[in-house]
Amino acid sequence: MAVAILTHDAFHDRAKTAVGLLRYGDRTVEALVDRERAGQRVHDSLPDVQDAPIVASMADAPDVDALVIGISPIGGEFNESWRKDVRTALERGCDVYSGLHDFLADDEEFARLAEEHDAELHDLRKPPEDLTVAAGTAGDVDATVVTTVGTDCSTGKMTASFEIRDAARERGLDAAVVPTGQTGIAITGWGIVIDRVIADYAAGAVERLVEEAQAADLLVVEGQGALAHPAYSGVTTSILHGSVPDALVMCHEAGREVIHGYESFDIPPLPEYVDIYERLAAPISDASVVAGMLNTRHLDDSEAADAVAGYSDALDAPATDPVRHGVPDEVLDAIL
Repeated sequence: MAVAILTHDAFHDRAKTAVGLLRYGDRTVEALVDRERAGQRVHDSLPDVQDAPIVASMADAPDVDALVIGISPIGGEFNESWRKDVRTALERGCDVYSGLHDFLADDEEFARLAEEHDAELHDLRKPPEDLTVAAGTAGDVDATVVTTVGTDCSTGKMTASFEIRDAARERGLDAAVVPTGQTGIAITGWGIVIDRVIADYAAGAVERLVEEAQAADLLVVEGQGALAHPAYSGVTTSILHGSVPDALVMCHEAGREVIHGYESFDIPPLPEYVDIYERLAAPISDASVVAGMLNTRHLDDSEAADAVAGYSDALDAPATDPVRHGVPDEVLDAIL
């Protein structure tokens, strides 16, 4: 499938879905739609992912099968400045994929255009209708279950999940990511966006995903939010308890000391944060933090190496920057 990805004014730091698709997706990305960076190419900003031209609008994009909204702002609201591009995509007969809380299929204009032009609207955040509360059975699966957790939102949990999967596959294991967010679903084509699920059913939704994928040797459950986050700790807890993990991998962004967007809240010291996660997991599983993943994108190579070493010491566990350095054997051994 050939796609265009909408990233208006957000590429690349605030376009997680776009970056995830460029790095891990199997779709051919023909263009990014970003009015701020029109005329540039993806490799001008991100040289280690799939390359594509950047155009100002969907009207300037080459022929594609679909438009993917590659941004998910806080609150997941649709930005009306994107309407013209979505309209153009539908009029061209392109499907539209969205991970927003605002469902495009509920928009009268978009629904009408999709029907008129034989296109489909895919709201990735819409959960199944038959979810239930957890039964506490995810711990019975034969697969090794590892859950990525973080010190804050957007610290690299999704990236770490796919890098661990790929490293395990290179070792010959049958490994799969269990997607719990819109980006993971956009990449893999399955999963449930847990932050859209009714609170009572959230752990049950994660349990269902783990059990659906249990034939694999290794399941890497994509974490969301953070336990010390004032807004999103609930979804973190649901994933932690619903997945019944065998191990946890802690993700952090180098230099981040406060919760992004909630700067009056400090990120707890790492040893304390590890203890918080392990104590909360304890009633459900005996999982401990066995490895760390550090996002060093704002550092140079020398600074990054020092930061990873310091992060490993603070966690008392092996660590890496999975994008910069991959997942070395000692980290993968600890996870497995």
